[in-house]
Amino acid sequence: MRGNNCVKALKKGVRILGIDDSPFTKTDSHVLVVGVVERNGTVEGVLSTVVERDGDDATERILEMVSRSRFLSQVKAIMLNSIMMGGFNVVDISALHEKTGKPIIAVVRRKPDMEQVKKALSNVCCAEEKMAKIKRAGRAYRFGRLYAQLAGIKQKEAGEILGRYRGVPEAVRLAHIIAGGIIRGESRGKA
Repeated sequence: MRGNNCVKALKKGVRILGIDDSPFTKTDSHVLVVGVVERNGTVEGVLSTVVERDGDDATERILEMVSRSRFLSQVKAIMLNSIMMGGFNVVDISALHEKTGKPIIAVVRRKPDMEQVKKALSNVCCAEEKMAKIKRAGRAYRFGRLYAQLAGIKQKEAGEILGRYRGVPEAVRLAHIIAGGIIRGESRGKA
């Protein structure tokens, strides 16, 4: 969907897919990823998949999860809680946009510290490939209290969408709560 059409459609109350990973430990080999389809504050669907902790399959697993969903044609935008799932399993947001045809907005509460990211990546496999995906995601733009990396949507349009929320978009917040509740038995913490 092109630029302004996405924003106009969102004002009418369309489905947003919010995605977040679950809490995990250093001994976990796989991490749960949950997607929540939300419209006007109502949960219309929940999706899930698993990714390798610090692996390289997040883009493919999320694409499979979204593609097999009956909601794909109805979802107008996909929002991620960061471009990293399960530690340093980096989502290629440009590829996800190209393969789904949906705008991708990856939000975080704090501006990414690229020096810290590079340092942490040195401890995991395939650091150069992961860093290349991070660079392809582009800069993190500030939107109020959030920062976001974008694919398939202009900064102004992303700002209009994110401006509908006081903080983390509801679909992402709900994905965070559900993932945490499944893994820990009770959710806690902020998305």
